[in-house]
Amino acid sequence: MVIVTHSGKFHADDAWAVAVLKILFPQAEVVRTRDAARVEAADFAVDVGGIWDAATGRFDHHQKGFSGARQTGVPYASAGLVWKEYGARCVITLAAAHTGHRLSDDKAAEMADSIDADVVQYLDLSDVGAAKNAPGGYGLSAVVSGFNPNWLDEQRLGYGDADDAYRLSQFTRAMDLLTDIMTNAVKYRVGVLLAVEQVRQAEVLEEGTVLFLQNGAVPWGQVVREEMPKLLFVISHNIAEQRYMIHAIPVSPDSFKARADLPEAWAGLRDAQLAAVTGVEDAGFCHNGRFIASAKSYEGIRRMASLALEALKQPRDV
Repeated sequence: MVIVTHSGKFHADDAWAVAVLKILFPQAEVVRTRDAARVEAADFAVDVGGIWDAATGRFDHHQKGFSGARQTGVPYASAGLVWKEYGARCVITLAAAHTGHRLSDDKAAEMADSIDADVVQYLDLSDVGAAKNAPGGYGLSAVVSGFNPNWLDEQRLGYGDADDAYRLSQFTRAMDLLTDIMTNAVKYRVGVLLAVEQVRQAEVLEEGTVLFLQNGAVPWGQVVREEMPKLLFVISHNIAEQRYMIHAIPVSPDSFKARADLPEAWAGLRDAQLAAVTGVEDAGFCHNGRFIASAKSYEGIRRMASLALEALKQPRDV
């Protein structure tokens, strides 16, 4: 099997698209060329060839009259075209390989749509000149572009086979980076999916205002925000560090604003200072932002949770 993409400078959209196909067809050969005969003979032609036809493995968006776009209006480049066709299959493959979990087709499609919204559409937008995916020079598209040889490399290597071989090796490095990003995106989403029931079944304390998680590594934010409106704090056991934590609950994934903050008097204190203020002998620290604090024991963190709730009941100075 042969996957063809264009020679010359590469971009994040073609590197992502080819990386997806290589995950699904690992034995395929990647060829970078603009030779029309080689493009036509290939099993997949990505970002080259002037045809969009998923049924025949053609994923180009440069042809005159191309108007492919998502329902949101975000246009497709080659990353989105390949992901639209193969994203769910790629998610299933990565989930099985890296988490051991077999996803249903529906759940894989849902995750693929989420990854498209978070990552792929920005690669497409950058490629068609509509937007950057981050300010400055370190959005993902810019990072991938930086793998291209610059003029100093070309001057050193010449403009023949050596330059082509080096550019292919750099393209492969860019694909490896994007494969890691895909893998991490899938692992995170599978982790959230499998954590849902654990969070739902966790012990609720303090008249329904505190949740206790026996494994602090379990992601709880989305479930708590969407399904547990009465909760004010989450306490958890950090197994790796053998300590207990109390967490404020952000009102949204992108906000530091919490449903309730830890007491102002705790802010920035550690060890003996925090112990003196709280009366909890094994208190460890409280972040200056008052969204997380620790104690060495379960009893200690329970006491800190009770104190935090009591502080919320006190009238505030105006």
